[in-house]
Amino acid sequence: MSLAFDRLQPIGSSDRVVHFAAEPIVTRLIRKTGAEYQSADITVGRGDLLLNIEAMDLPDGAVTVFVASHVLEHVDDLKALRELYRVLAPGGRLIVNVPIIHGWDVTYENPEIDTPEGRTMHFGQFDHVRYYGNDFRERIEAAGFAVSEFVCSGAESVRYGLLFGDRIFIGTKPV
Repeated sequence: MSLAFDRLQPIGSSDRVVHFAAEPIVTRLIRKTGAEYQSADITVGRGDLLLNIEAMDLPDGAVTVFVASHVLEHVDDLKALRELYRVLAPGGRLIVNVPIIHGWDVTYENPEIDTPEGRTMHFGQFDHVRYYGNDFRERIEAAGFAVSEFVCSGAESVRYGLLFGDRIFIGTKPV
């Protein structure tokens, strides 16, 4: 995320940022930009805002940047993406990453797998409901976003201890 922020500068000082399930290290990166910042979570006490990403109690166009790092694999992502699009201002950006298997054309999900043990076995973590495939980009586009991707090189992955091929997706709401 740090490399993507340094290179792309997707957040400016005039932005209003809402960061879901805020990780402290990403919070520090965002705060460095000087943007208006609020964390959000569905659990009471874990964020500045108590928000359900699938049905936010925010007006249309209220936010200029959403950050959702490893959030969409926990929720109904199609509802969440539509809701993120609704609440973003025109020209606003969604910065998102998810667990993704680039060798898969299609996302693997099965709503019948609903136990913690089953989800861990199938999706890598007890509270995940899917593993994304290469169709993740199309899921974002289906909500109305124009999508770009950031991926660092192999040498950068080694230098910074990153997962090879890990991507940050940036969805932009058209003006």
